[in-house]
Amino acid sequence: MDETSSKSEGKEINDEFTEITLRPIELSDVDDFMEWATDEKVSQFCTWDTYTSKDQALDYINNNAILHPWLRVICTKNRAIGAISVTPNSGCLDSCRAELGYVLAYKYWGKGIVTKAVKIAVSNIFEEWPNLGRVEAFVDVVNKGSQRVLEKAGFLKEGVLRKFRNIKGRSRDMVIFSFLSTDVLFE
Repeated sequence: MDETSSKSEGKEINDEFTEITLRPIELSDVDDFMEWATDEKVSQFCTWDTYTSKDQALDYINNNAILHPWLRVICTKNRAIGAISVTPNSGCLDSCRAELGYVLAYKYWGKGIVTKAVKIAVSNIFEEWPNLGRVEAFVDVVNKGSQRVLEKAGFLKEGVLRKFRNIKGRSRDMVIFSFLSTDVLFE
């Protein structure tokens, strides 16, 4: 392939991802969901184990994802290529905080898609939940790509929480990031 062809193909790929949208998940998204949920490269930093069956995915979508207070699929051309969620904390002391999480199919990594999705989610969540003051994200210390996503979206790295989460049977150090309702989203 010559240099001109690869540049033109690269532009075509980038143009495909300029329009990123978020929408509620639907049962009909199960095949797209399976693309990322069955991939160990994707699930390695997630709290959930890699999915092994479509029935398992349908059960999760129907009984958890659809019922989640704020879970959206990340879409390009209305095709689900990942998901993003904001989970509110409970109790009077913690109700001002919520936790951000996201996942994206491997073939879409490194294209700025999750950064765009995070910006959209943060912008929307503070409007939808006016009493929310802080969105937090916890990222495994070795997951440098996810850390870059949050930094590019304007999140502040606050520090490392040692042995903070048990993921897949191992105690993991997590980097904590935050975005406040008074912070300014990067363009």
